[in-house]
Amino acid sequence: MTDLKTENSNATIHWIDSNQQLAAICDQLRGATELAIDTEFMRSDTYFAKLALIQLSDGEQCWLIDVPAIEQLQPLKQLLSGEQLTLIFHACGEDLEVLDQALGLRPTKLFDSQVAAGLVNVGYSMGYARLVNELLQVELGKEDTRSDWLLRPLSERQKQYAADDVYYLFKLYKLLHASLQQQGRVDWFAEEMQAVLEAAAERRAAVDYYLRVKGAWRLNEKSLAVLRQLCEWREETARSLDKPRSHIVKDNVLLELADTQPTRMGQLHQIDDWYSRSVKRFGEQVLQQIADVDQSNPPQELPQPLPRAVNEVMKKMRVSLNDVAEQHEIPKELMCNKKELESILRSASEGECQWPARLTEGWRGAMVVPALQLVLDNSDL
Repeated sequence: MTDLKTENSNATIHWIDSNQQLAAICDQLRGATELAIDTEFMRSDTYFAKLALIQLSDGEQCWLIDVPAIEQLQPLKQLLSGEQLTLIFHACGEDLEVLDQALGLRPTKLFDSQVAAGLVNVGYSMGYARLVNELLQVELGKEDTRSDWLLRPLSERQKQYAADDVYYLFKLYKLLHASLQQQGRVDWFAEEMQAVLEAAAERRAAVDYYLRVKGAWRLNEKSLAVLRQLCEWREETARSLDKPRSHIVKDNVLLELADTQPTRMGQLHQIDDWYSRSVKRFGEQVLQQIADVDQSNPPQELPQPLPRAVNEVMKKMRVSLNDVAEQHEIPKELMCNKKELESILRSASEGECQWPARLTEGWRGAMVVPALQLVLDNSDL
């Protein structure tokens, strides 16, 4: 185990690259209640990310875990799954996905510094380096952001960069947690973290991808059934081959296949954006999928884009939300998203307004719903 000091701090960095070292560190940290965590991974031409490094810090020491060098990661999963342990991330979405793939890790207690910074009005969607500079007046190096983290050995500068990602994250956590308490927004933050965990579970399921295909609303029920089937086939194929979805078939090609429903290989070669090599490899499978679509239970047609008149109401809603956000000193991005506004307007234009649960059951209810209702009451829908 190699130890060194960071240039920017007094933290000691421990390089962990064996089963024995990992087991010892996990045993040492077993009683921890808070750990900052980050990952470095590569994903350029694969479906699954290649995890290269896991960084941990307790605010005084940093551990860099060389994942490719270690075969027995179970002690780490047990450590990070502890019910008493709060895992501290910054913008945790991809990290949660990668840790789930590599360790089967699904933590129960999270602290995301990006979300916390938004709720205490430091700034929403602020990058880690900028947030460190803003709150700690420390300027972090950016030279190694795009490093190939799978190459070995890592340079000392890379190790310092990786350690800084968690060392200062722990300090951010202390400051932001105190601010949440001072502003009485700890419960708000807990709601947001629960929503993050639920979103991670939805991404794991990867169901109904066809709903995310741009332009799918133009298809009728029969074509939507084909698109749904093709998306499910592509997901299974991408996973089994460990290739990105777009390397199998691109979204726009799936949309065209669902719309035209070809029956012969010659028709597939006429699709502009589908390379002949991929057609040769996957064409027969695609034709079989189209032929096998069960039309007895087609999905419902997707709603069309909102008409221009309704979009004008949405603009007024956004203005109202901005006013509320300024009044309560909350970034406007946290108040309500575009998908929720569209859902509200669509249901209201159909005669009965339906409010998303996130807006009525949590901290947003007292401020968001009245502001939007006032706009609806003064609109002709």
